[in-house]
Amino acid sequence: MQRTLIIIGLLILAAGLLWPWLSRLGLGRLPGDILIRREGYTFYFPLMTSILVSVVLTLLFWLFRK
Repeated sequence: MQRTLIIIGLLILAAGLLWPWLSRLGLGRLPGDILIRREGYTFYFPLMTSILVSVVLTLLFWLFRK
């Protein structure tokens, strides 16, 4: 369990450090992401981005388990 938490922490750190380059991939601006802009109010919910990240992580964990 400790090793898993350390690996997850390192992955989050790497994603944070690489964010300027990762943002160029278009994540967060996919069709299906909800963006509502009103005067003085912005609501953003990255629905499709969340689903895509979930599927990729599920496949990676499934592959590493085998």
